[in-house]
Amino acid sequence: MIRHRLSSDDQRFRADFEAGVHAPGSFGHREHVRLAYVYLAEHVVAEAATRMRGALLGFLGRHGIPLSKYHETLTMAWILAVAHFMERTRVSASADDFFEANPMLLDKEIMSTHYSAESLFSEEARARFVEPDLDPIPRHEP
Repeated sequence: MIRHRLSSDDQRFRADFEAGVHAPGSFGHREHVRLAYVYLAEHVVAEAATRMRGALLGFLGRHGIPLSKYHETLTMAWILAVAHFMERTRVSASADDFFEANPMLLDKEIMSTHYSAESLFSEEARARFVEPDLDPIPRHEP
């Protein structure tokens, strides 16, 4: 994978998230995708997914949100989508630079082009990664 870079703001964002500084109301779709970018800028897909999963579960736990709110398929699907766009985009200097080149990633509805609602919102998809049933997400292996 092409190695994209992190700004000092990206590094601080990750550190703050991992330390529990972000409140649930301030962590929306853009922040989820930014966190995926941050982990992928430094790790291969499998390791980025492991770190993302741990960070999100820690976030839920710190804020007293039931762990059942975690959605494995959405987490992994966004990791794969961000990795795909990172592979086909010039090297970015930051998450903001990357999003400027790939604004479609900020559309949280984009996964509906890959998954039917029935598949994506099933209990199985929440518990484990389910492959897209409409259109595959391209993969780039190291």
